[in-house]
Amino acid sequence: MSDMTTTRRDVVITGIGIASSLGEGVEAHAAALAAGGPPVVDSESFKPYPLHPLAPLELDRQIPKKSDQRQMEPWQRLGVYAAGLALDSAGIKQDAEAKSALQVIVAAGGGERDHAVDAAILSGLRGANEPGTYLNEHLMGDLRPTLFLAQLSNLLAGNIAIVHGVTGPSRTFMGEEQAGVDAIRTAHARIASGQSDLRLVGGAYNAERRDMLLLFELGGYLRRDRFAPVFAREDAPGLITGSAGAFLVLESAERAAARGAKVHARLSQTGATRSRRAPGTVESALTGLVSGFGPLGADALAISAATGCAGITAEEAGALAKAAPSAKRLAAGDLVGHGVEAAFPVSVALAAIALSAGQAKEAIVTGAGHWRGEGAAHLVKA
Repeated sequence: MSDMTTTRRDVVITGIGIASSLGEGVEAHAAALAAGGPPVVDSESFKPYPLHPLAPLELDRQIPKKSDQRQMEPWQRLGVYAAGLALDSAGIKQDAEAKSALQVIVAAGGGERDHAVDAAILSGLRGANEPGTYLNEHLMGDLRPTLFLAQLSNLLAGNIAIVHGVTGPSRTFMGEEQAGVDAIRTAHARIASGQSDLRLVGGAYNAERRDMLLLFELGGYLRRDRFAPVFAREDAPGLITGSAGAFLVLESAERAAARGAKVHARLSQTGATRSRRAPGTVESALTGLVSGFGPLGADALAISAATGCAGITAEEAGALAKAAPSAKRLAAGDLVGHGVEAAFPVSVALAAIALSAGQAKEAIVTGAGHWRGEGAAHLVKA
């Protein structure tokens, strides 16, 4: 099953909001792309699992009300913050008319839990005479009332509306890495086909969560002990996750030109597929998607959202070697870690930043989910 969207109307990126272990905003990430320096990795806090921690953010800059900050969990605050940066970048933060027309697509995972309460309840259950009664009483009395709101995946879109005054319709996609792929693909397709002119699309992921590390470890997906580049983890394959959020303002070229907006890049094509995982299927799927973009320039940039997991990472490298042999290859995970739902939006944002900064004239983005789904995008310098 595959879905390739080719532009009928030009779709451009006029706003980029990104925050990660490298800092926030276009300039910080453009500098990191140009320098290629060592990543920011925390190997101690969640030992033996290294991860890329979020750089400190001044939340008041994008989420002025403390009450709004308190009722969100970290991943929601990160997403709302990145969305605000994107609106600022596009120059529409104060444009009520634009925000009423702005349609939002969010890639999101499951909500966060109160680990302290979970641990206390599990410990208490061991000595409870009536475990069922004990569990009901403590679940009702110990969990804070706002935790349910924090666990709703579509509350990121809701909080973007509340904090930034974006009153257009919204959609939330769930499904790990493929949620991010389909969010970008759908936003692009709607504008390319003339169904809309303006979209805010992206996602956020908080890697500093013991519950998610446990989940990935139970599946055998995590790398242990020390950082290694994504395409050099043969000794111990696996994810090194990273806290990151990225949102893009996508706009029809006509609308952007009419308002004199700065264009960072043109998003020319997107594609997605979901292969039946067997040896060779990821390589075949990604080769087909990238080849569908047509011949690439000799100086093209290839940004990969590869996971570092065994098998599929080598297949993604193989697909890039076949479909884009002359492209300069860069793994987003080497810079900011793997952001699961946010991985593909972050990678597209990095590609757009590189093009906007004059570091390349053309870029492709690829990604294969750690257990399902593949996607690709093609961008060109505006």
